Amino acid sequence: MPTSAPVRSTLNHLRQLDGIRFIAVGMVLFDHWMVGRADGLALGALGVTIFFVLSGFLITRILLSSKDKLSNQPNGGLGKYLKTFYIRRTLRIFPIYYLTLFVLYLVNEPPVRRTFGWLALYASNIYIARYATWMGTVDHLWSLAVEEQVYLIFPLLLFFMPRRWVPLTSILMIVGSVGLRYILFRKQLPWFIGYVSMPTCLDAFGLGMLMAFTWLYRREWFTRLFQSSTWVIISLLGFLGAVWLTNWLAQTPSIGYHNVVADVWERLIGSLFGFFLIGRAVVGFSGPMKWVLENPVSQYMGRISYGLYLFHNFVFNFFHTQPTHFTVRAWKRLSEMMPFLTSSYFFQFSFYLALTVALATFSWFLIEKPINNLKDRYSY
Repeated sequence: MPTSAPVRSTLNHLRQLDGIRFIAVGMVLFDHWMVGRADGLALGALGVTIFFVLSGFLITRILLSSKDKLSNQPNGGLGKYLKTFYIRRTLRIFPIYYLTLFVLYLVNEPPVRRTFGWLALYASNIYIARYATWMGTVDHLWSLAVEEQVYLIFPLLLFFMPRRWVPLTSILMIVGSVGLRYILFRKQLPWFIGYVSMPTCLDAFGLGMLMAFTWLYRREWFTRLFQSSTWVIISLLGFLGAVWLTNWLAQTPSIGYHNVVADVWERLIGSLFGFFLIGRAVVGFSGPMKWVLENPVSQYMGRISYGLYLFHNFVFNFFHTQPTHFTVRAWKRLSEMMPFLTSSYFFQFSFYLALTVALATFSWFLIEKPINNLKDRYSY
């Protein structure tokens, strides 16, 4: 079936997606810092899943548009296609990531010292799956490892794949990822494997890929599907239902929290919510949701979301931060000076948030943004 040529304006910045980034990273921070106070909501997992769907959409959109633009060059422009993509990804992701690892290594952060090679190779998710254990304050870097591993396969996959095969490939990724999680669950292997492995995350990226394809080549269909918020609400209710069912099943000791809903289906349902939420934001929310996504705070926090995610576990981690950690000592001293701060956890949460935002702001303006500006030399 023939497809129409993509609209070149499709690589323009989509403003409301910065607001989506803010919502996603906010879910992660809330989940990680509210342990023991708001358990069982699975907000952290949902936030990461939304990031995966968003990455699938944005990367596929970029790669397919670049492929179309370079198609009349020798060998289809493969060299420039790969060079441009990887240079731009490297400039955006690597500098602050490796600088953070280097600083943490120098200050003798135990898990960084112990697993530096795995972290440096973006293989922390493989470490977690292999040893069936978390990694302390660098736990959260597993999702960045998944993204980098996807970046290794997506460019070549999309370049050599005929355009008409993209939707089918997306569906196969979704079905295969869910099927793999189910096999791992049935074999009663450690749940870590199904949670952090790249192949078991591909349903989220597959939905993002499918969204990008329709945005580029089936714009009318895309607009009809996402112009209403109905599916956003339905998919959100579906996710909440899955979380409720997981928690209900967990009350049975013989089943526990890691049941078939949590380990197999929850990510797919969360991915569907991310799919409809992101698609609606691409078309453009109106009313109160438009304000939520486009107000200056959401836009700024979305812009620095990479830093927020990267640094938040080092500022505070409920399970691994020691009483001697500088942020805990600073909070203790501050609360001794102003005892009313101990009246509510809200103040402590706000303290950690302020520190994380300050670090991410410092990182953005002094390191990330100047380096990111170099991407203009390598435009698609």
